[in-house]
Amino acid sequence: MKVSESPSPVRDGPLADSSWEGYNRPMIRLALAQINPTLGDIEGNKIRILDSISRARDAGSDIVAFPELCITGYPPEDLLLRRDFIRRQEEAVEEIALRIESFAVILGFAHLKDGKLFNGAAILNRGAVAGVYHKIFLPNYGVFDEKRYFEAGDRIVVMDWQGITIGINICEDIWIPGGVTEEQGFLGDAEIVVNISSSPFHHTKWLERLSMLSSRASTIRGAVGYVNLVGGQDELVFDGNSLVVNHEGNPLTKGLQFREDLLLADIDIEAIRSSRSDPAFRRDREAWTGRWPLQVVKIDLEHSSTLPEIPSRTEETQSPNPAEEVYEALVLGTRDYIEKNRFKDVIIGISGGIDSALTAAIAVDALGCHRVHGVSMPSPFTSSHSIEDAEVLARNLDFDLSTIPITEPYQSILQTMKPEFGEKPEDITEENLQARIRGMILMALSNKHGYLVLTTGNKSEVSVGYSTLYGDTAGGFAVIKDLYKTMVYRVARWRNEAAERAFIPPRILTKAPSAELKPDQTDQDTLPPYDVLDAILIAYIEQQLPIEEIVQKGLDRELVQRVIRMVDRAEYKRRQSPPGIKITPLAFGKDRRMPITNRWDPTRG
Repeated sequence: MKVSESPSPVRDGPLADSSWEGYNRPMIRLALAQINPTLGDIEGNKIRILDSISRARDAGSDIVAFPELCITGYPPEDLLLRRDFIRRQEEAVEEIALRIESFAVILGFAHLKDGKLFNGAAILNRGAVAGVYHKIFLPNYGVFDEKRYFEAGDRIVVMDWQGITIGINICEDIWIPGGVTEEQGFLGDAEIVVNISSSPFHHTKWLERLSMLSSRASTIRGAVGYVNLVGGQDELVFDGNSLVVNHEGNPLTKGLQFREDLLLADIDIEAIRSSRSDPAFRRDREAWTGRWPLQVVKIDLEHSSTLPEIPSRTEETQSPNPAEEVYEALVLGTRDYIEKNRFKDVIIGISGGIDSALTAAIAVDALGCHRVHGVSMPSPFTSSHSIEDAEVLARNLDFDLSTIPITEPYQSILQTMKPEFGEKPEDITEENLQARIRGMILMALSNKHGYLVLTTGNKSEVSVGYSTLYGDTAGGFAVIKDLYKTMVYRVARWRNEAAERAFIPPRILTKAPSAELKPDQTDQDTLPPYDVLDAILIAYIEQQLPIEEIVQKGLDRELVQRVIRMVDRAEYKRRQSPPGIKITPLAFGKDRRMPITNRWDPTRG
């Protein structure tokens, strides 16, 4: 890639103070474009970016920033190992740059330089790539694997326009205290720091971001603009929630959650400079010891003193209802997985229970009722109320429901297997056989009609292996696999309350959960009550506590040991299950990666 960097200085000390020219009150209008790119669709992403640039310019913005690696989509994973992929996305950045005149664009891309690949932020100005910042802190935990692909950057970068200084960093850079952001604010005199990010959602994460961004802004006495990706990519959901925080650490404005948005904010440079006259700030800056060289990229903007008014966004800074936040994440993740993978419709096994009911509601809200198809597959042990509840659910949500009884194929297979089974008593084999017949039917309908099968298992079941391989685990996407059962109920109740109508029949929310694979069966024949089970699972999986600390929470030691053994033994099932949407801080798969063959037994110490 050709970077038309004027010989921008690389300095070891802070920038000299400069005076504003041509405007009676220093101000920058910053735009943050939280877009929903499709991974690998470089041309489509380019068009989406150009559209946002046009809207930002029409709104009077001086600078518009886009999320991390937005030209490729995030995370590109091993596509980053393909040189043709890298070359095409760099060409797209250059094509965008040609469209940029007296305006500055900050754009995330993968930058190949001197045979090394960097996670980069391109500065586009006056028809060229004026400079590039390389991400310094590369995350390598949880869902992140950046050290597999990228080299770490070795310098900080600030943009300078008529004495106003804007620092640029990428995602993890701003999370590290005493790191890049402080260096840009103290050494680089950055009055605004723009962080471009692709930060995956988990429950309540936006509050963590707000706290962190407020801390960074108040430390450097500068405004912070944080632009985040939005949309679904395989297991991950990106929630948007872009933020602008002022120099006192207070949120100025916040982007929409789970939707594309163009966020605008006017940054008062004079107020920042006045705040920095405080002796405490000056002492902090003088005491700062630089870690990286400083590169300054000069940019040229045409700043207008006549600007359209920015609509108020104060309500967007309020905390969302926790159940609503989870539900909206599931809807977005489901919609994007289906749309971006070009599936037509979905099909769901509707049992009359809470898990399939919530999955169906999410699918209808994501796609529309006409693209959702349900199948009721009663067995000899299916209760009449389950059949009725499945039918009421389908009527309420207005999706079509077929009924395919499995009694006949079940009896036929039992007869076929009788010589092999002999006189052995019935056990879990017969239960699993019913689940596998249902899985076979769903997959046959998927093949015939081109539907994607949505599985309905929740995290409590997935954790302890309360599922049947090639049965209820058969499918293409597991919508609620990262929701504990207690959260399933909370989210389902919220869905009814939000609609002011019981779309999910009340009996489904109150009856005892059951797989209905043998007479009078309930989940609690095998599992402890879900509130107790979930407390153990959260302590062991999410908090990664040793058994002694779990027991100290008032939980029965023998029960804790039994649940932990179930979790560890079920790893082979989880490895064969379909992908699903990450909701918790430590989801199975990309977050929690445990070996299948494993002799470590935490219950023995």
